[in-house]
Amino acid sequence: MQSIQLGRIPHAQLFVGPEGSGTLPMAIAYAQYLLCANTGSENSGGNEACNLKFNHFGHPDLHFIFPTVTTEDVKKKPKSMDFGKEWREFLNQNYYGSLFDWYKILDVKNKQGEIRVDDAQEILRLFSLKSYEGGYKVMIIWMAEKLNIEASNKLLKILEEPNDKTVFILITENEEDLIQTIRSRCQLLEFNRLPEQLIADALVSRQKLDSKEALKIAHQAQGNYNKALKLLSDNDEELPFEQWFVIWVRAAFKAKGNAAAIHELIEWSEEIAKIGREAQKKFLTYCLEMFRQALLLNYQATELVYLEPKVEKFKLENFAPFVNGNNIIAIYQELNDAIYHIERNGNAKIILTDLSIKLTRLIHKK
Repeated sequence: MQSIQLGRIPHAQLFVGPEGSGTLPMAIAYAQYLLCANTGSENSGGNEACNLKFNHFGHPDLHFIFPTVTTEDVKKKPKSMDFGKEWREFLNQNYYGSLFDWYKILDVKNKQGEIRVDDAQEILRLFSLKSYEGGYKVMIIWMAEKLNIEASNKLLKILEEPNDKTVFILITENEEDLIQTIRSRCQLLEFNRLPEQLIADALVSRQKLDSKEALKIAHQAQGNYNKALKLLSDNDEELPFEQWFVIWVRAAFKAKGNAAAIHELIEWSEEIAKIGREAQKKFLTYCLEMFRQALLLNYQATELVYLEPKVEKFKLENFAPFVNGNNIIAIYQELNDAIYHIERNGNAKIILTDLSIKLTRLIHKK
């Protein structure tokens, strides 16, 4: 608000923050403050009309770019403008939502989302025109780390030499995944995870929770308001990540010198290979967090442990002694390598089988 009031509006800003920290709501609120302050005085009713357009995410000078995939309706060269209806649905549902939530609306299956050069060309076209209401034009590029190289290079010139009264807001969860030449052209704003008390207060005021339950959910959400809302609805993961993880580690424990258990691991790999690449990456990220929580519990850092597994006969405190300083680095490395290879379209069944066999060795390492 202060930057707008002082007339010091950076033409390109990079909002960096983890899932559920409010980067997208903040970008939209910033755009609303900027655009609606230019539509006329309050007495003329201009602001009211402008705010109404924002309530439906339909202001003509606010534009969005986001990752897309081919679908039944868009069979080739997908771009953001092809998915306007789905995008508004996503924002209306919960604009603290994650990239994975967006992919579920698109039903990505085994595809991986991307921002392509067609979107970059659309940005150049839109910003070559005058603004609809005579003020600023704002382009929000959500999950900018999904810009492919061709699209990234196409945007460099307009980010360096923008047209008058144009503002770019790039949003990312992984700043390092953006090419350096784009990062260097943007003013960086870093968002931290939301404080537990702030999430608890929001759950009390917006979801009508009692304060004790709100604080418990806020602690489990770990600064992620999107996760807090899912925990509230007992829908933290629509896919049974916790169950898959328990089946996996139990089979890994049994597999040492046990051919039948090796067969279980291969079956598990085949099952996970069917769920699509984005879901596989999210599941493996979940596994990383489960191992981290077990390590913290093993080293008595109980105040940092927030996961409460619900799978029958699986207790984190019983699993924790098997995750220690001798194997955690190797486990992390193998999981991250698996995510890397899946992201680059490796054969998921082979990658997961290899990971599983390595886990049987690592999980027994004292």
